[in-house]
This record gives sequence, C-alpha cells and structure tokens, in this order.
Amino acid sequence: MNENKLNTSFGTLSETINGLIKLGYTHDFNIKQDCIICHQTNTILSPNDFQIDQVYRFEGDSDPEYQSVLYAISSTKHNLKGTLVNGYGTSADEASSKLIEKLSTHHPENILKTKSNDATPQRPDGERILNASLVEMNLVHSINQLKNETTWTQSDRNSVTIFKSDTMRIVLIGLHENATLKPHKANGVISVQVLAGKITFATDQQSVQLEKGQMIALQENIVHSLKALTESFFLLTLAMNNK
Repeated sequence: MNENKLNTSFGTLSETINGLIKLGYTHDFNIKQDCIICHQTNTILSPNDFQIDQVYRFEGDSDPEYQSVLYAISSTKHNLKGTLVNGYGTSADEASSKLIEKLSTHHPENILKTKSNDATPQRPDGERILNASLVEMNLVHSINQLKNETTWTQSDRNSVTIFKSDTMRIVLIGLHENATLKPHKANGVISVQVLAGKITFATDQQSVQLEKGQMIALQENIVHSLKALTESFFLLTLAMNNK
C-alpha cells in the first residue's frame, strides 16, 4: 500500500500532514470508541483493516500536555491512506492509546522503532538518543539548550524529552516565573524533581512548594497542577501504565 518512501521527518506537525497529503495520505482519521472514523467519507472502520506505515512524534513548544504523535496509516482493503493524530506521554488518551496498540499489532514490521529523535526545525541536529540499554543525560547542557531556543524567549515555557521507552518517559521542563501547567492527570505514577527555581505542585487535597533538590511522587489518575514561583526547571518522570 505504501508505494512512496515516507520521510522520517517533514518538520512541524502541520508540515508533516501537508507532506503526507502530497504522498496520498489525504484522509483525516479520528478515533471513536473502538473504531476509526473518517468524516470525509462518513464511514466507521475497524482497526483490523489498517496498518501503520510511519510514526512521527512532536515535542511541541510547551509542556507534555501538548505533545502529540502522528500516524500515517493505510488500508489495502478499503484503498485508503490518511493520518491519525494522538497524544503521548501525559496527554495520551487511554482509549485512543489502546486502539493504537491494537492497530499496531497487525503489521509490526512497518512501525518505526524510534531510539533517537528526528531532526526538527527547532532542533535540527537530531539523533539525540532517547532509548538504549544505557542513556546518558547531561541536564546542565539540556537546560542551556532550552534557554537558548526561540520557544523559551517567545513563550512562558519550553521542554525536551530526554528519555522515552514503552514503560517510562522523562521530560525536562522549563517555566518562566508565574507560568502554569493547567490541571490534568496522568495514566501512570509520576515524579517531579526540581533542578532549579521554586514551584508549587497542587492536587485537590494538597499543595506543596518544591525548591532545588526536592521532589514529589504522585499516584496515577490524580488531577494536579503546577505553577512556577520563580524561573524553574524540573524533571517530570512518568511510569507508563500499559494495562
């Protein structure tokens, strides 16, 4: 079905969607319960009829809530090719993620096995190792990288994923003073470790202030929010719940 060689990187999310459209991936697919729906043709399809041709991950310009993954999918049975967008990390919808997992099992040889990141306009060097038997992470270098990027100067935050596997995500997040992460919950246990600055971490039942050298752990599916009291950098670690 995939007659054209798909690029491993087109650039931003919108640039990638446009690039895939030129390669014939013209349909916009969405997830509805345990099915894939195409609004263009007003049809509901089974994930058993599709395969994943390529996977594109985007870290975005803010916190992990806004990170996303784009799937280029195709169906020989229905002669369709298109794109499907879903969150990952703390933004992943549980039902959507389970359907994606089901979709992935049909042709596992076609799934991109990402162990390093692809180049993007913001981070053109690429090839930053995200998963291996041992991954080194230079936090001082990563903080300096975040502070030198245009996202940091043009918005109230910046972030970079420094480790990513099927069971764990580690994201380095920087927030300007008074920047907030809005209330959300994660499908897995998380920890927050402050590397610089001072933050307030709050749930419906409790609020704590954390400074450099302090950290907290939070059980899964608890709504929480975060505010930077000063310019702050911290590590967000998510233990993925794959049940």
